[in-house]
Amino acid sequence: MTAGTSLLAQFAALDSATVSDALDACGLSPGQGGLRPMWGTPKVAGFARTVQLEPLTGALDPPPGGPAPLTDRHGGPHILTGAIAEAGPEDVVVVANGGRTDVSSWGGIVSVGASVRGVRGVVTDGACRDVGQARALGFPVFARGRVPVTARGRLRQTSAGEPVSLGGVTVVQGDVVLADEGGVVVVPRERADEVLDAARRLADREAAIEADVRAGVPLPVAMRDARLAGTETR
Repeated sequence: MTAGTSLLAQFAALDSATVSDALDACGLSPGQGGLRPMWGTPKVAGFARTVQLEPLTGALDPPPGGPAPLTDRHGGPHILTGAIAEAGPEDVVVVANGGRTDVSSWGGIVSVGASVRGVRGVVTDGACRDVGQARALGFPVFARGRVPVTARGRLRQTSAGEPVSLGGVTVVQGDVVLADEGGVVVVPRERADEVLDAARRLADREAAIEADVRAGVPLPVAMRDARLAGTETR
């Protein structure tokens, strides 16, 4: 097991709410809702593989001296394909599409391609389609909604591997992404150990509170603020 795989396994043992609380405690952006599993209740923890999309408007031909647009017309590569081809078994694809839900930013064939590569899942700040295909593959898709409308002729890719914004949170390639039925959290890679330590302490504290409640301790006593904050002295 690599150090990266071990780190991801430790985050996968937690839930998004606990890690969000840990991010708060560390002065970082907390988790966010609205990015829901499109089938079942999967949980994924992986390193971000980032892609930026934008609306495709106007002429598709490149400006003089400029790069060709990353689109599926004029023989160019289809959006997402290059990033997926470079992704691996520790990765989660993160697609930035500004929350747009009137056009798909993830579909069935790219789910197949990502699954073949062993990618752990995708989080897209937009809509997806071909949910049944992803379900049949067992490939986790987290998105803001479902829509049958194709990206062809409507979206283009502007970058891969660069920092992107996911619901207002900056995601840098290699950051830890944890997604479950409760939401999505993004942990800066350079602070992953710090956040993990904080999350473990929070999880232990909440487990102790739950045990007391189940044992009959009155809820106001078990959930006193000092205990929840981890500041009580006894």
